[in-house]
Amino acid sequence: MEVKPEAKKVHIAKKPSSRKKALLAIEAGRAAKAVEPVALKVGKLIDYTDYFVILSGESTVQVKAIFEKIWAMIASNRSAAIGSEGELEGRWVVVDWGDVVIHIFHRDLRGFYELERLWADAPCLKIPEEGKPAETGPS
Repeated sequence: MEVKPEAKKVHIAKKPSSRKKALLAIEAGRAAKAVEPVALKVGKLIDYTDYFVILSGESTVQVKAIFEKIWAMIASNRSAAIGSEGELEGRWVVVDWGDVVIHIFHRDLRGFYELERLWADAPCLKIPEEGKPAETGPS
């Protein structure tokens, strides 16, 4: 009688929804003292991403710290960002996380470029109060 080895169970981690990724980015940014977080649901307006997350820092050092916190969060979620730009200068950093694009601005530049006004047709994602866990709902 032949004994078959027991099949190993493989745990496949479920990828977070784009909504959850946007909220995770905001949570990570807040951990580095990012201010004025906004998440715009742009998926019905453009075809290359679902959300724009916009955050601000008060200095170039803080903008870089926010970037590093978000970058580490992406890595800890066993995910990979497509790329980033501007992290060396620390004035406007863009992180492409596929269905979420994260903009980290120095406060002065955020006011100049006014992405929220440019994308005013995009609905804003409700962001939980700081310190409260994000709800996991549909994206």
